[in-house]
Amino acid sequence: MPEPRSPMASFVQSVQNAIDGPITWFRETIVEPNQQKSNWYHQRFRRVPTIDECYTDDAVCRFEADQQFRRDRMVDNEILNILRQRFEDCTLYEAPDHMVKCKPLMDQYQQAAENWFIKYGDLGGYANAKTALMKQKHRLIWERRHGPVGSGMKDDEQIPAH
Repeated sequence: MPEPRSPMASFVQSVQNAIDGPITWFRETIVEPNQQKSNWYHQRFRRVPTIDECYTDDAVCRFEADQQFRRDRMVDNEILNILRQRFEDCTLYEAPDHMVKCKPLMDQYQQAAENWFIKYGDLGGYANAKTALMKQKHRLIWERRHGPVGSGMKDDEQIPAH
């Protein structure tokens, strides 16, 4: 540090050293040597209980489940974006034979998009873990009554009587 030019600058620097000195010492001698260095470039969160494992009055568990749901949705969105970008790059590179050479990438993208829509489609921007769970529940009930979605409804004779 440069030498202070005036008594006031000297006073300000001594106060700053008194406040910042212990903090800097603690960080450099205790925190940084004990940090685990990793090759990951993003924060890794531990998995938390899902919304179906939370009690109805456990607000903390429900909040964590919602945060986990939002992180999972962001990851799935990025996976879908990467698959789409790979297909588009293949299409540009392999044209005019792209329909043959890029078909595996297109099939993979379409399967991922279908799975994304099954899980997150029609939920809206403000969806949470509870709405996704209800969507999954309603889909399972529908499939039990009418067969897989998109395959047409079962006939009355195929539906078991209760």
